[in-house]
Amino acid sequence: MRQVTPLTDGWSLRDPDGTGDPLPAVVPGCVHTDLLAAGLIPDPFLGRNEAEVAWVGRRDWTYETELAAGPGAHEQTDLVFDGLDTVAEILLDGRPLGRVRNMHRSYRFDVTGLSGRLAVRFASAYAEAEAVRGRVGERPGAYAEPYQYVRKMACSFGWDWGPTLVTAGIWRPVRLEHWSTARIARVRPLVTVEGGVGRVELAVDVERTRVEAPLTVEASVGGVRARAEIDGTHGTVRLEVPDVRLWWPRGYGEQPLYDVALTLLHGEGALDEWRRRIGFRTVELDTSPDAHGTGFTLVVNGERLFARGVNWIPDDVFPSRITRERYRRRLEQAAGAGVDLVRVWGGGIYESEDFYDACDELGLLVWQDFPFACAAYPEEQPLRGEVEAEARENVVRLMPHPSLVLWNGNNENLWGFRDWDWEPGLAGDSWGEGYYLGVLPRVVAELDPTRPYTAGSPWSGSWLHHPNDPAHGTHHSWEVWNRTDYADYRLHVPRFVAEFGWQAPPAYATLRRALPGEELAPDSPGMLHHQKADDGNGKLERGLARHFAVPEGDFDRWHYLMQVNQARAVAAGIEHWRAHWPLCAGTVVWQLNDCWPVTSWAAIDGDGREKPLYHELRRLYADRLLTVRAHAGGLVLAAVNQSAKAWHGTLRLRRMSVEGTVIAEAGPALAAEARTVAGIGVPAELVPAGPKEFLVADAWGSSRSGEAGSGDGLRALHFPVPDREVAYPRPEFEVALAPGGITVTARTLVRDLLLQADRLDPDARADRGLVTLLPGERVTIGVRGWKTPDPDSARSALYCVEPTR
Repeated sequence: MRQVTPLTDGWSLRDPDGTGDPLPAVVPGCVHTDLLAAGLIPDPFLGRNEAEVAWVGRRDWTYETELAAGPGAHEQTDLVFDGLDTVAEILLDGRPLGRVRNMHRSYRFDVTGLSGRLAVRFASAYAEAEAVRGRVGERPGAYAEPYQYVRKMACSFGWDWGPTLVTAGIWRPVRLEHWSTARIARVRPLVTVEGGVGRVELAVDVERTRVEAPLTVEASVGGVRARAEIDGTHGTVRLEVPDVRLWWPRGYGEQPLYDVALTLLHGEGALDEWRRRIGFRTVELDTSPDAHGTGFTLVVNGERLFARGVNWIPDDVFPSRITRERYRRRLEQAAGAGVDLVRVWGGGIYESEDFYDACDELGLLVWQDFPFACAAYPEEQPLRGEVEAEARENVVRLMPHPSLVLWNGNNENLWGFRDWDWEPGLAGDSWGEGYYLGVLPRVVAELDPTRPYTAGSPWSGSWLHHPNDPAHGTHHSWEVWNRTDYADYRLHVPRFVAEFGWQAPPAYATLRRALPGEELAPDSPGMLHHQKADDGNGKLERGLARHFAVPEGDFDRWHYLMQVNQARAVAAGIEHWRAHWPLCAGTVVWQLNDCWPVTSWAAIDGDGREKPLYHELRRLYADRLLTVRAHAGGLVLAAVNQSAKAWHGTLRLRRMSVEGTVIAEAGPALAAEARTVAGIGVPAELVPAGPKEFLVADAWGSSRSGEAGSGDGLRALHFPVPDREVAYPRPEFEVALAPGGITVTARTLVRDLLLQADRLDPDARADRGLVTLLPGERVTIGVRGWKTPDPDSARSALYCVEPTR
């Protein structure tokens, strides 16, 4: 049987010019983390230290260890790297074993009978990128850094939310594999289900040391076993499992997983084995044309979905630090917010098995981008061969995961070619179209025909339409954030919104940790350094000024209002688009997470703290949602029911004054069938007018006990004018300790009350975000991690909307 020896110990890191003593190195890891551990560089996440460590990415580095000869009982020993970042030469006692140039691939070298000093010499990714650029010519990109010339995580070179920290290192595990006669080189699992019968077809490739040895494979799944012979180096074993349980996205059913085991045999002796977990489900992408344009609807097990999505970036700029537990924690946060789809964005990586395992278990659908983002990518060698090799490896690697439902060719490159002035400058040079419309769909069709492929995001389906046409396929809505007001989300109904978002700073405790000793202000040096978007603060303030008076000289108030505006902006989009299901079939918020402490579009900041947007997503992505929208000169209440059961009940509609007086009231019936949206017209006499009135819509049972969010917990509010024009009373409320938290009782209208628990203690977390209370209502906010509960401290950490002075 194949034996594995992990190579995790005894590594050192040195400058290849020989200066300085070697440093202890952690493998998997990277140069930055080793230098940090040795105290030779400051933490680049703090202050403006990022600039002080820029030199690291422009140097060459060497990892070394002693390699012992493999056990003599085996015929072959391979040195296997699951990931090398990025351009390296591998040597054993000074003799070259090979050269590599792709972070997204694994590598294997025959070291049978060899021992000695193993060295992995990394060249600067800058040097490689600049050399390739010199060979193939300039290509445009969204950023000045040369990320499109090297097959490496693009956001290592910085992004509009990320630092420029160009890494190098053995970033995934390395090991020795000892084997005889033959080993399993690749297993390509095709998993289908029809009529309750699950079918698993395992296409097996083997590598041999002895050509004449007869080989068989035996596989098992769900209590069913089958055997097949290996003809030369290939074989296929097929299994049929009756009465399989279907794997469903979260919210639609359970996520049963089946263990698949495959053993390579010589006679009855086991030579190697392969084990994975699979799930049985069908997936289709409906892009049928209709009267409105071209749809983009995911269909799982025959069920048409409105995708409640988030975009995922690498959770750390140093990916080797992301543990299985951290993946699980972050993805549990996503599931806890009602998310059912996670898009792995194209400027990052193909994530580790730990990521996809967690998605399988949590019922999170995965939309996987191929790693191309925001640039024209040359199609000449050496890049073209690397692109196909990495695609083939990763398509097969990720195929077992039922959570993976869509392959996507790139992020924004088809759009960039058409709209970002690339086309004239390219003058016919290659720019990536051959990858997205040629190489990648061919690889997916050949290797993984069970999943749909789309050429890009955004993409209208063909060049017959503009790539970002909202009526066709996927759409990225960035004009609103960049230039207009978030109310403009309500002007259009795209078929599928794959990116949109609004910025806010991270949590207060995150800022305090990242900017030690700094007097915080929107334009303080550290705050500006941790704002990477072009004119980011300007867009934040202009976006706020349309709704609130921008506070001058009050950072705490500015910080709170920016959080409110982010949540309000995203809510404006999701409420509008969900109300137009099935015309719109999904929203994918930019973005779930951050890779360091930064002002960004994320719902969870770089320290893992949940912004108010996160809690707002829990409301917006719940199975049932109430929202008010303007329609034909009046108001319509949309009851969005994405659950499997009909929603019948009574509504309570109240036209109220800001002082708390009920001006008019009605109780219309609510009836929304499963997976539908019902529209209920608001009677004219209930439509609020002017700065002193608003509409409250509650599902039957909401607020009946005086506890905000009791009963069904569904409420929609409509104010006819922006907040800066609303005649809010000065908020009055009482605060008392409650078991596990605090209770707030409103004496007046209290709009968007927020407990910033991290101001009480950096480890404290609140269980809810923004909440609006009517006079007499109360809310209990759970707080965990608060070591010394005190009502006065709680009051100091409570913020709400105040009247414009």
